[in-house]
Amino acid sequence: MTTANMAEGHKNVFLQDYTTPFQSVPFEEITLTDYTEALDKGIEQQRLYIETLANSPEAPTFANTIEALEEGSDILDRVTSVLFNLTEAHTNDELDQIANKYSPILTEESNKIFQNQALFERVKTVYMAQKDQLSGDKAKLLEDTYQAFVLSGALLDADKKAKRLELSSKLSEQTLTFGRNVLKETNAFYMHLTQESDVAGLPQTALQVARQKAMDKGLEGWIIDLTMPSYQPFMQYAQNRELRQKLYMAYNTKGNKGGENDNTQLVKDIVNNRLALAQLMDKTDFGSYKLQRTMAQNNQAVYKLLDQLLERYYPVALQEKATITAYAQSIAGSDFELKPWDWAFYTEKYKEATYHFSSEELRPYFELNRVIDGVYWLAGQLYGLQFVENDTLQKYHPDVKVYEVYDAEKRYMGLLYTDFFPRESKRGGAWMTEFRGQWKKNGVDTRPLISIVMNFTPSTPTTPSLLTFDEVQTLLHEFGHALHGLLSDVTYSSQSGTNVYRDFVELPSQLMENFADETHFLQKVALHYQTGQVIPDSLVQKLKQSRTYLAAYACIRQLSFGYLDMAWHTLTEPYNGDVEQFERKACQKTAFFEPTAGACMSTQFNHLFSGGYAAGYYGYKWAEVLDADAFAIFRAHGGISAEIGKRFKECILSKGGTEHPARLYANFKGSEPTIDALLQRDGIAVEK
Repeated sequence: MTTANMAEGHKNVFLQDYTTPFQSVPFEEITLTDYTEALDKGIEQQRLYIETLANSPEAPTFANTIEALEEGSDILDRVTSVLFNLTEAHTNDELDQIANKYSPILTEESNKIFQNQALFERVKTVYMAQKDQLSGDKAKLLEDTYQAFVLSGALLDADKKAKRLELSSKLSEQTLTFGRNVLKETNAFYMHLTQESDVAGLPQTALQVARQKAMDKGLEGWIIDLTMPSYQPFMQYAQNRELRQKLYMAYNTKGNKGGENDNTQLVKDIVNNRLALAQLMDKTDFGSYKLQRTMAQNNQAVYKLLDQLLERYYPVALQEKATITAYAQSIAGSDFELKPWDWAFYTEKYKEATYHFSSEELRPYFELNRVIDGVYWLAGQLYGLQFVENDTLQKYHPDVKVYEVYDAEKRYMGLLYTDFFPRESKRGGAWMTEFRGQWKKNGVDTRPLISIVMNFTPSTPTTPSLLTFDEVQTLLHEFGHALHGLLSDVTYSSQSGTNVYRDFVELPSQLMENFADETHFLQKVALHYQTGQVIPDSLVQKLKQSRTYLAAYACIRQLSFGYLDMAWHTLTEPYNGDVEQFERKACQKTAFFEPTAGACMSTQFNHLFSGGYAAGYYGYKWAEVLDADAFAIFRAHGGISAEIGKRFKECILSKGGTEHPARLYANFKGSEPTIDALLQRDGIAVEK
């Protein structure tokens, strides 16, 4: 993407439909001034459209009001989908400045739409007249549209509307700043190691990556940083305990060390502004406000799930910790005190001793390109999809690959962009997003542009990119989100793909993780990158046997994040105390170790304070109940089943948000989900 100023005769790519093949994003033609010009013109276009719609002399109808609200922002849709995706995946100071400037403006413009009294009266008129007459996607669109206005303050008086606009604008800017600070903190730290003893225990793959990082900086030795492909293997394998502690503290104190990137005040500001917003809406806390349009519906249902899982998993997790502690003391001495920076190291050693294989032993069998081919093969077996790489389409970074996607009847389904390796311009983690969703109008089916972004271990001059088994699951997870977008078959863009309730959106992604150790899948992907040998059956059996290893601990860790989220977002009074102390109290019931001074999850928790998971992190466990329940049906039909895949596609993946998710799931399974399959999968309950 060029950052040059507009040349004479340059046409702003965002101001009209893309003329590229598949109407793909012309990344290489975008200039910085394209963003600002398109944002300004898009805002102007949207204002005029809404004004015209709100003041229409025609009597309000479903078509001229509810359906009409699906349109009117095509310029903004194009420019914002690129801008805010690139500020996550490939940013720079200029893009960050544009995003920081326009984010609160866009939030304010959105709020103005939903607080437009004349427009709301038209929506309300249609809602009252037709809420009991429509069915299917139209009924859902009407309900969602009306509720969007209500939840956005349409029923507030003028003073409260103005206050809500102010709060929303502040939150938009604050959450954006929070994420930028975490990225800067991540990029600011690295350990330059020069002694062999510093890296003793690290596998060759990790050493090669660390060596390459050092060479990239013109240094001898090795560089260990806070990106996951660097951090995780060091914590698992490095024998130097002091360096593990140093790296752990650097990672877990992000945003909590003072200085310009400190997030402690931002956490309180964001939480307090969310509380103020909720109370404007006559709710006692933000959770009560946010959960209204979810499967859970209220705080009580969330806590019921968290407490139910805590009761079943915590005693097992304590046994797991006791086992690892005893094992560590058998090696390091009876007076050895297990600390958080020891956990990954000794759990990996115990796994090797107990199951007679290590995570690194699997890595040579999971070469990235072969895994990708296997994931595409799996999508073909389940859903009849085909993926064809197109290296002529424009992309935003050389690492990105683009695929045309077709169904079994050779119908074009959309484009998939893949971006797999870490860089300083990309935030950590893994996610799916879209540059365009799917919708239908006047007989034309506009197909989506879907992107999945990871931070996998990159290749080196001597070794291709090799994945851990966890990374294979991560790829399957995000690919599941991508399938949700690619297989969307709806009329309205606001209902397409992943536009579903937050606690339902993880079902398609987490379901795909279950296929990671399916025999036929492993036979496709798990070939040794040097010999071509299929992963031995003995190793597969060890992998399967180890799948429940530390399952209880992993669950409790997720529950701790859920409890922390709910603690922040069920506050009924503004909080101005110590963030670290608040977190300790919130996570006390799930604690495994004594608190470490300075370590703080809240100040780096992008999901809560920069993403969309506020009062929603429980959704991962909620969806895990669903995915285990759903996969039990696949497993009963042989695992990789085209029959069940077709049913899952027709009942869930293609439907997006056209129906309530509970109804979609019931259509798939024929009954409501239970936690039984999850307990059985994790080894907490004996399978019947």
